[in-house]
Amino acid sequence: MAHFAELDSNNTVLRVVVACNQDIANNGGEQSEQAAKHFETVCPFFEGGVKWIQTSYNNNFRKQFARIGSKFDFTKDKFILAQPFPSWSLDANDDWKAPVQHPPIIFEGENKTPYLPIYWDENGQRWCAKNYQKNEFAWIPESSSWVATGN
Repeated sequence: MAHFAELDSNNTVLRVVVACNQDIANNGGEQSEQAAKHFETVCPFFEGGVKWIQTSYNNNFRKQFARIGSKFDFTKDKFILAQPFPSWSLDANDDWKAPVQHPPIIFEGENKTPYLPIYWDENGQRWCAKNYQKNEFAWIPESSSWVATGN
């Protein structure tokens, strides 16, 4: 199945829609402007939509699968995900990176139980995690250690 992302005038993805592979093949082929123009006749724009761009569900082209809120960069011919937090910046591969490197997953106890998902705390500019007792920990990069926060 082919997929198309609908862009607004700022190249922001409004929605992603499935298309018929045969329609793509019969109208210019994969990633063609002709196929995108044909898709416009099959699936009209939503309010604010101005262009269809083909996207790859398997990330085979245009870097990654388009998601609502991501942007399409015409110069680089790829989709760039929406910035997850104001403090994050794009790296050379156009991936968002936190100002602090993601820490290793930690385990506790004899059963090597992993802490619950590690998440970014934008206010504290740090990575945090909780164990199964719901105790919160913060990653301290300077000492490469997790420290209980008391929350």
